Amino acid sequence: MARFILCLILAVLIVPSAATSQGRPAGVLTDVVTEEQVSETISIFGELVAERQSRVAARIAGVADTVSVEVGDSVSAGDVLATIDGDLLSIELARSEADLAVAEAAANTARLQVETAETAYFRAERLQERSIISDATYEERLNALSVAKGRHAEAEARVNVSKMALRRARYDLDNATVRAPFDGIVIEVGTEVGQFVGLGTEVARLIDTGDIRVEANVPARFIEALQPGQTVYGRTGSGGAVVLELRAALPTEFSSTRTRPVVFDVVSKEGIPAAGQSVTLDLPVSAARSVAAVPKDALIQSRGGWQVFIAKDGIAEPRSVEIGIALGDRYEVVSGLEAGEVVVVRGNERLRPGQQISPTPVDGRIEEGSQSEQIGKGAAGQPKKQAAARAADQGQDPLM
Repeated sequence: MARFILCLILAVLIVPSAATSQGRPAGVLTDVVTEEQVSETISIFGELVAERQSRVAARIAGVADTVSVEVGDSVSAGDVLATIDGDLLSIELARSEADLAVAEAAANTARLQVETAETAYFRAERLQERSIISDATYEERLNALSVAKGRHAEAEARVNVSKMALRRARYDLDNATVRAPFDGIVIEVGTEVGQFVGLGTEVARLIDTGDIRVEANVPARFIEALQPGQTVYGRTGSGGAVVLELRAALPTEFSSTRTRPVVFDVVSKEGIPAAGQSVTLDLPVSAARSVAAVPKDALIQSRGGWQVFIAKDGIAEPRSVEIGIALGDRYEVVSGLEAGEVVVVRGNERLRPGQQISPTPVDGRIEEGSQSEQIGKGAAGQPKKQAAARAADQGQDPLM
């Protein structure tokens, strides 16, 4: 009997504690349903193009002493790609420095000779005015001054020639080290150690994947509907979302296809970019209309279709929604939501209708590894893995 009473007391003490733990608000991340401008679109194919591609060439000729990179290496501007044997170049530099020193010494001597000749000439000029020296002596001093000035000019010219030779020697020695002109990835190496490198020979080929654009050929009949700065959504062949901004429609037309080249700047892109990668663009060809847009991560697929959880007064409220076209990392909401409503984008897979939540806006994101960050962490750019798994179990196609 005493043991039963003791167990009853422990149960009374433990149950409230467990209930309190289970009633703790769930930590979630939230985002806002936005209003976006969309238009009727057509699908066209484009291609990612690197803004900068360079076949880095040698600026001097010589034998490759070192090759510092391999295909696939990432390099920064100024990194050494290769070096050309610089022993002879160092000798040429030293000789140019010596030649310049000799020329400058000769120029100094010539300058002193000019000063001496000028002194003698001015003295002769004064004496001639007083008829103390003959005209022949005066002419001799004048000619000596002219000769001295000519030799000085010649010496100064030799100094300039020596300076140019020294600059050339320094240029050659500096360019014996071939450096990367910009940040990029090495996609080809064109020389090996011991190989003779001629002037202009390709040492390596670099591509800058951090600065890319998209080029596409658009049917000419749709060109007038395009405006510079217009936002265009698309997706790569691997399914990654791409957001573009129209830069320009070029004033040329391909008569065989009746298309014109259009250039887009990449605003954002999922995945690692690669030059030549194909992109499917949803090109707007009609007047824009306003629609509500919900983040992908807010969507959960249920038996009846798609639903989201609304964060309202600290409570998670389920809402069925109908979605339309993809808008980058968001989806058009055909019905069920309005712009300005707050939806749960992380932690929504485990929520129950009416459950208390502790919301944190995406803009004020908490640190990685915290409880609400770990809850329901889904695949980047897709609705949650758990939702996709449930959809697959039910024979439905998960949202890509």
